[in-house]
Amino acid sequence: MNIQRQNWLLDRRHFLRGAGAFMALPLLDCMRPTRAAAYAVAADKVSKPKRSVFLYIPNGVNTLTWQIEKAGADFKFSAPMQSLEKHRADVTPISGLHHPMVLGKHHNCDRVWLTGANVPGDGGAFRNTVSADQLMAEVQGQSTRFASLELAIEGHSLAWSRDGIQIPAERNSRNIFNMLFGVERESKSEISRRLGRRRSILDVVASDAKRVTRKLGSEDRTKLDEYLTAVRQVEVRTERAEAWLNIPKPKIAAADEARLTRKLEMTQVREYHRLFYDLMVLALRTDSTRVITCMICSESNGGAIPDIGISQTRHGLSHHNGDPEQLRRLTETDTFLIEQLSYFLDQLKAQQEEGRPLLDSTQVLWGSGMAYGHSHGNANLPTLLAGGRALGYRHGQHVDFNLPKIGKYNVADTSGHYRICSRPVDDHARLSNLLLTMLQRSDVKTEQFQDSLGPISKMLV
Repeated sequence: MNIQRQNWLLDRRHFLRGAGAFMALPLLDCMRPTRAAAYAVAADKVSKPKRSVFLYIPNGVNTLTWQIEKAGADFKFSAPMQSLEKHRADVTPISGLHHPMVLGKHHNCDRVWLTGANVPGDGGAFRNTVSADQLMAEVQGQSTRFASLELAIEGHSLAWSRDGIQIPAERNSRNIFNMLFGVERESKSEISRRLGRRRSILDVVASDAKRVTRKLGSEDRTKLDEYLTAVRQVEVRTERAEAWLNIPKPKIAAADEARLTRKLEMTQVREYHRLFYDLMVLALRTDSTRVITCMICSESNGGAIPDIGISQTRHGLSHHNGDPEQLRRLTETDTFLIEQLSYFLDQLKAQQEEGRPLLDSTQVLWGSGMAYGHSHGNANLPTLLAGGRALGYRHGQHVDFNLPKIGKYNVADTSGHYRICSRPVDDHARLSNLLLTMLQRSDVKTEQFQDSLGPISKMLV
């Protein structure tokens, strides 16, 4: 590619980075690529909200203290999960799930948690597939200001478009509040003019691209295709912003605004996590969105919790080499993260909608793409599903795909238990089965997601 064309691409990439980076990326029918035909969405307008929240923790857990050892309704929460006891009727712990194409490939586990895509073993570049949340957003996001929200307390987005392009996540709590509830600094006419200018630039970009494509080699054509996908995403954002321009944002109480816009330091981890959870609850309660993804902390260098005296990252703690003190600290961080999840469920229960808790219309998936971090074992993934009773879930049981084959757990035999977390006991126990279940509960009309074999019927009424 010559210098002139390189500069053309760089100029427009710079434009795209500054163009509406905070809006979610709903896919309009006219924008849908051919490959989307496998996922047909409901044609009629969605009436009652069916909400979904996806929460990711990095580097797995201390599986020796995490593992629940009895299946069915008569199970006992393990020590790190004790704070969920009060939510027993609304929670299903699941053991034995895995992504078949990710086994033994620890790089990019977080990037394919919601896609199940094939990951290069060396951690190199790859083209992802669409994430489950975005398929939900196409259906449930038809009547909300934001088709989906992509958040990250630390780290990056969990969401991927139909073209396999990562959708940017917002990490600044004040920006999130302003996006959802803040007063616009510009007048409506000024915003309209700005959106019109953006549309004009996008038209020029699309026109120029058609001329350039014919002169490119296959590799450069692939890069340009990825770039044009980003252009299409900005077009969709622009159209959605215009459509909602004359619809006021939800009004919230002054006390809520003061609470949600207060400045916190990252050293205040408990309060910082709860601030994000409070923002999520308010976004769902006001029906600003029905689909949220949030990475809790980064795979590489996140997860220190000074509040409880833990200065190491979760990545560092996960490589414990069997050291008892490191394992104890890892269990403490597992416990802390579950306590914050329990807080989130508290808040969803406290909000009422048509005489039912908001939690009843909200399915919450909490988990990791790793099980045993020290050797990068990614079978038997730590997985919890909560809420969504109005969506047809039956909770209050431990769904275990290991026990029917192994008979019982023996965590005292550490090497034996770690093998369960590295190689699946049941090849059919796929995380994509759970994602398919959640998709169908959200009215996405599909019988297949990635390598799924069918929904998990034992969780349904």
